[in-house]
Amino acid sequence: MPIDPVTLEILRNKFEVIADEMQSTLIMSSYSSVVKEGKDASAALFSAQGETIAQAREALPAHLGMLEPAIHSILNRFPTESMRPGDVFIMNDPYDGGTHLPDITLVVPVVHEGDIVALSCTMTHHQDVGGKTPGSIPTDATEIYQEGLIIPPLKLYDQGTPNQTLIAMIRKNVRIPDIVMGDLDAQLAAGNVGRNRLLEVFNQYGRRIVSGAVYELFDHAEKMTRSCIEEIPDGTYSFTDYLDNDGVALDKRVKVQVTITIAGSDFHVDFTGSHPQTAGPINCVPSPTLSSIYYVVRAITDPAIPNNYGCYRPVHVHLPEGTIVNCRPPAAVNARRVVMTRIIESMFGALFPAIPHKVIAASAGLTVHIAFGGLDPKTGRRFVLGELIAGGQGARPNGDGLEFITSDISNSRNMPVEALELDFPFLIHGYNLREDGAGAGRFRGGLGIEKVFELLRGEVTVSYRGERHFLRPWGLDGGLPAKPWQAVVIRKSGHREEIHSKAVMQLGAGDRLMIRTAGGGGFGRPWERDPALVLADIRDGKISQASAREQYGVISKADGDLDETATARARREISASGVTGLPLTDVSVQ
Repeated sequence: MPIDPVTLEILRNKFEVIADEMQSTLIMSSYSSVVKEGKDASAALFSAQGETIAQAREALPAHLGMLEPAIHSILNRFPTESMRPGDVFIMNDPYDGGTHLPDITLVVPVVHEGDIVALSCTMTHHQDVGGKTPGSIPTDATEIYQEGLIIPPLKLYDQGTPNQTLIAMIRKNVRIPDIVMGDLDAQLAAGNVGRNRLLEVFNQYGRRIVSGAVYELFDHAEKMTRSCIEEIPDGTYSFTDYLDNDGVALDKRVKVQVTITIAGSDFHVDFTGSHPQTAGPINCVPSPTLSSIYYVVRAITDPAIPNNYGCYRPVHVHLPEGTIVNCRPPAAVNARRVVMTRIIESMFGALFPAIPHKVIAASAGLTVHIAFGGLDPKTGRRFVLGELIAGGQGARPNGDGLEFITSDISNSRNMPVEALELDFPFLIHGYNLREDGAGAGRFRGGLGIEKVFELLRGEVTVSYRGERHFLRPWGLDGGLPAKPWQAVVIRKSGHREEIHSKAVMQLGAGDRLMIRTAGGGGFGRPWERDPALVLADIRDGKISQASAREQYGVISKADGDLDETATARARREISASGVTGLPLTDVSVQ
C-alpha cells in the first residue's frame, strides 16, 4: 500500500534529523582532536538488510558508500535473527567490509516488538589503532599487519554486557587507550540516540508505514538519480591521471585509469588499465573505491535527492582484482585516501566533455593527513595529534574555486591554532593563504595555505601523507595548473630537508615542519579573466603583480589602477603564444 506523500516527506525528514542528531552527539562526545575538531566521523541509519536509509548531512561524503560493506560484513557474521536488545557490534577489517584500520564501525540494532527493524551506525577515524607509527598511517607500510589492530566483526556488548576481553585487547594495542575508548563511547552514545529516536518513530507511525516509507524513498531516490543520468549524453568517456608515488617506490608514478559509459539511465564505471596494487599503502579495497564513485554520481545529480540506497542502484562497477582500486590481502591500505581523490578527479575529467557545466578543474589533490606522536616531557603523557590540512578547490565553470577547503569526499574541519597549542607541545608560526598558489584561468582556482609547526619540547615521530608534489592539479578549458604541494623540515640548525610526497620522519625540539598546500587548477583562458578581478586579487595578496602580468596579461599603474593599453598588448601576446594547462592528463571520448 503506497504511503501518502505528506507522510512520506515527514518520515524522510525525520530520518535525516535523527542521523543529524546522531552526528552531533558523536562529535560533541568524542575525545580525540581528529573528531571533536576535525570532525572525521559519520553517522547513518540502515535497514535491517543493511541498506542506507539516511546519512547525517554533516557527515563525511567519503563514508557514503563505505558503511554499507561494513554493515553487510556484520550481518553475515551475526544475522538479524541472532541479535538481541543491548547488542553492539564492532569491526574495522578492510578485507571484510572495512576501509582502513583507523576507521572503526559500531552498529546498534533497533529492536521493535522483538524484531530487528533497523540498524543505527557510526564510523569514526580513531586517532590511533596501533601499528608501526603513532596515528596508524605509516606511509612506508608494505602489509596491513604493520598498520594496526585488525578487528573482525565482533560483539562489543552482548545484551548490554561489555565484552571486557575485547576492550582489554583494544586498550593494550593502542598508544592512547583513554582517547580511543572515549571515542568508542561517543560512537555508542550516538548509536543509542539513533536507536531511541527511531523507536519513537516506529511507535508513532507503526512498522508497516515506516518500513513501507523506507522502500518508497529508495525507489524515489533511484528514479531521481536515473532521471539525472539520462540527461548525460550516451557514450564512453575515459581519463587517465597519476599519483606521485606509493610511499615506498618514491620515484615511480602510479596510474589511475577510468572509463565511464553512459547508457540511458545506467552509469557504468570501469577501472581496467589502472596500476597493479602497490607495495606501499595507497591501495584501496572495494569500499573506498565505491564511496568515491558514489560521491561523483551524487555530485553531478540533483542535490535534493535523498542520500539513501536508491542512489546507488543505477551504478555498475568493474574493479579489476589485484589493482590499486581492488587490492588483495595483505596489501597495506592506510593511505587509500590518495587514490580515492584521484578516482574522483579522474571521473570528473572523463565527464568534462559530456557535462562541462557540472565539472570543476582539479583541486589540490588531497586533504593531507599528518600524524605526530610522542611523549610530552612536560606532562609525562603520550600523545598522538592527527592534523588534516586542505588545499584549494578547482575553479568552477562559472566561478573561482574556494580557498583552503576540503573539496570532495571529506568535509573535515580546520583545527584551530588555539586548540592545537593548548593540547599539544607545538607552536604554530605561520598560517596564511599561499600567494600565487592557484591555477590561473578565466576563473582561477582556490588558494591553498602555508602552515608552520614548531615542536617545543621532546621528540615526535611524524607520518606525512601528501600528494601532488610532482604532478600539479590540472586546469580545464585552457586553465593553468596550480602550484604543487611543498613540505619542508627546517631543523633547529637551519638545515632544510624537502619531503617528497610521503614520509615517516623524526622531529626534535626546535625543529619546524612547513607545509604549503596546492591550490586548484584554473578554468578557462587566463587572459579572458576580468582585469578588475585580477586587480582585486593583487590587493588581497592572493596573486602577485608578476603573476598578474605573466599569466593574466594584466598590468597596473603605480597607483594600482589598470594600465589598459599595456594590458591589451600583453594579452594579445599571451593569446598568440597559445599557453594552456600542462599535458599531465589524457582525455578521450569515443
